[in-house]
Amino acid sequence: MMKSPFTGGEVVLKNELAELTFRKEKYQYVHQFYECKDTHERFTTTALDEVNVAQVYNQYRAKYGIPFPDEIKLIRQRYDLSASKMAQILGFGDNQYRLYENGDMPSETNGKILMSIMNPLIFKTFVLNARNQLEEAELAKILDKVDSVKVDVNEGLFTEYIFNGAKRDSFNGFATQSIDKLKNVLLFYIAKFNGVFFTKMNKLLFYTDFYSYKNTGRGVTGLSYKSIQYGFVPLRWDRIYSFFNDIQQEIVHFDSGVEGTKLLSDIMPDMSLFTEKEIECLENVYKRFKLESAASISEISHQEVAWQDYLNSNQVVDYSLSFNLKAM
Repeated sequence: MMKSPFTGGEVVLKNELAELTFRKEKYQYVHQFYECKDTHERFTTTALDEVNVAQVYNQYRAKYGIPFPDEIKLIRQRYDLSASKMAQILGFGDNQYRLYENGDMPSETNGKILMSIMNPLIFKTFVLNARNQLEEAELAKILDKVDSVKVDVNEGLFTEYIFNGAKRDSFNGFATQSIDKLKNVLLFYIAKFNGVFFTKMNKLLFYTDFYSYKNTGRGVTGLSYKSIQYGFVPLRWDRIYSFFNDIQQEIVHFDSGVEGTKLLSDIMPDMSLFTEKEIECLENVYKRFKLESAASISEISHQEVAWQDYLNSNQVVDYSLSFNLKAM
């Protein structure tokens, strides 16, 4: 438990709207800080500072079309190249590509270069321009790999179907919109709970994303949420649960005459898709709600500011309200 560095006593986690200037532009964000109960002095930790700054970086990336670190890493993996080789081909500094993967913010120019080379035809022009810096056999190998990369048209259609074609922003937690990642979040909870009813899964997904955003400045699933009578639901939740062939739906009839739909699967989640912090988030959400029924987790979600502010508004919930989470 966090203690006051001034008195060793209790502290309270608080937040307020604030403004930060980054690259000569002002950005609003939710500033988190601790307040000493005895002296009322404020202080932050490295973890809080990282989340505070991440909110600003997210906005800057979204505004200028700069890829996020996970996307930058995926670009390199798509072409099966090392970070140093990518830097060489693109004309970056020796360690620059790796630094970008680790979270350093590219310049606007470099960011647009990174975004453009997601297209293998554009990346091929960079490779050809760097041909005099590469050994002949190495150049041939890289070109063969680039030529083998195909743009999956269906992937875009699936993403549109599930994520509503939204860009990474404050209404989906600036998270990667990955079909595979979403599927494995579902599989994680299905395995942990030995099957999950729709109503409970809706809330588990909400708490996963908003708890992750509260602690890292980034959601997990890329989903957006609405607030309705029975709590939070992802947009297009019905499509999400019927999309995956290896996740089944079973109608369960209760003695009371009520029936519910339960999600089941025989396969286990691929946890290699998640970062350490994401796995910690999933485990913490499971531990928090492992003894709660679908009805009780709905009641818990009704205490959240986000549910009360957006109830029946037909508007998508802003992830900035994650800093007011009460259940976690």
